[in-house]
Amino acid sequence: MADKPVLTPGPDHPITVERNSARVVVTAGGRVIADTTDALTLREANYPPVQYVPRKDVDMARLERTEHATYCPYKGDASYYSIPDGGGRSVNAIWTYETPYAAVAEIEGHLAFYPDRVDAIEERPAQG
Repeated sequence: MADKPVLTPGPDHPITVERNSARVVVTAGGRVIADTTDALTLREANYPPVQYVPRKDVDMARLERTEHATYCPYKGDASYYSIPDGGGRSVNAIWTYETPYAAVAEIEGHLAFYPDRVDAIEERPAQG
C-alpha cells in the first residue's frame, strides 16, 4: 500500500477547532443520539462547520460500527458508525478520527454526524 500523504493546515487550507458554547443535540430515528455542552466546532477551508461531540455524550449503544473507512490528509483515518434507529439513510452517518493528526488532536474521542443522515443537529442555548 502506498504511503498516505500527510498535509498540514495553512493559509491555502485552514482548519480551526474551537469549543462550542452552545448545547448540541443530535436526533435520529426520533431518538436523541447525542446531547452535549462540550462540542467542538471544526472549520475547514470552505466546508460547512462540523460539530464534534465527545464520545461520553453519545448514546453508543444506539450505534453500530461499520467497516467503512476514509482518509483525510489533514486529519487522518476515519472510522464510521451507522444508526440502526435511523433506517437506511443513517448508514455510515457518523465518523470519528480515533488517532487524528497533531493539527487536529482535539477531536480525538469525538464523533461527527452527517446532517443529511440524521433527523437534526441542533445548537441550543446552554443552560446556565
